[in-house]
Amino acid sequence: MSGAAGDRALLGRKILITRSPDRAGSLARSLSAAGAEPLLLPLIDFERAADQDALAEALSGLSGGHFDWLVVSSITTVRALKAKAAEQGLELSSLLPSGVRVATIGPSSRRILEAEGIRVDLAPEGGQSAAGLLEVWPAGPGRVLLPQADIADSLLSDGLAGKGAEVAAVIAYRTVDFPARPEERLDTELAKAAAWSAAGAEVTGEQELPLLEPARARAMIDDGALAAVVAASPSAARRIAATLLPLRDCRFIAIGRSTAAEAGELGIPVAATAKEPTPGGIVAALTELFSTVQPSAPERT
Repeated sequence: MSGAAGDRALLGRKILITRSPDRAGSLARSLSAAGAEPLLLPLIDFERAADQDALAEALSGLSGGHFDWLVVSSITTVRALKAKAAEQGLELSSLLPSGVRVATIGPSSRRILEAEGIRVDLAPEGGQSAAGLLEVWPAGPGRVLLPQADIADSLLSDGLAGKGAEVAAVIAYRTVDFPARPEERLDTELAKAAAWSAAGAEVTGEQELPLLEPARARAMIDDGALAAVVAASPSAARRIAATLLPLRDCRFIAIGRSTAAEAGELGIPVAATAKEPTPGGIVAALTELFSTVQPSAPERT
């Protein structure tokens, strides 16, 4: 959306981000740059996989040349793999022998992998999702390592197998309600990727976000103070359904088709779906949505 209406569409609107503080910074900065007021309500967090031996065995096979492909479906997967490599005193990139190709889904994961010194050989240009990757996946035999969340569905593994691949799916991390147990929390620091602006490039620096409790977020929804809530995953949609419904005039924004589909199954109306799973893509979806909606009157104090 261009022009004055698009430029001012998010001005003063309160947007709720449901990520943990260490994963919300890029989106918050992009929202602030667009004139919105980001607020934070962490709903999900991540812990180390319960079966660390299985993950270690899979990575041993990867470094030993057993696999032709490594498929990385999220930034959290990168974090889990890096944590496991660090336990052995290794860099993540050292786990990939020459000849192993790497595929990922979205630009965020690609940038992080490249910042970690790993070349990405395949990623969808259009739909940045499991379905999008399957559309560009080359048919034929090949051994694929697919580390993923404990709650991941079988769409990607089944689709890869349907293309002729021999898929070894392994749980790399667990998705839990926020906050994770401190001793199990997956908090390995990742290399800094090239930062995004509101248009898609990252920026440096941290932003202190207002951190809400669920009861406060619920009250703001009832008062009409929240313009939108952003869900980055199907698990976030499920937690929103469990803690924040009904959303009333607060719009639900999905990052990706799988999140939108899960929201639909839960009876949550999806106001917009980001075309790209990036801060710029989310801001663009919000801007388009609110470009024809008048801002609410300022709250009285």
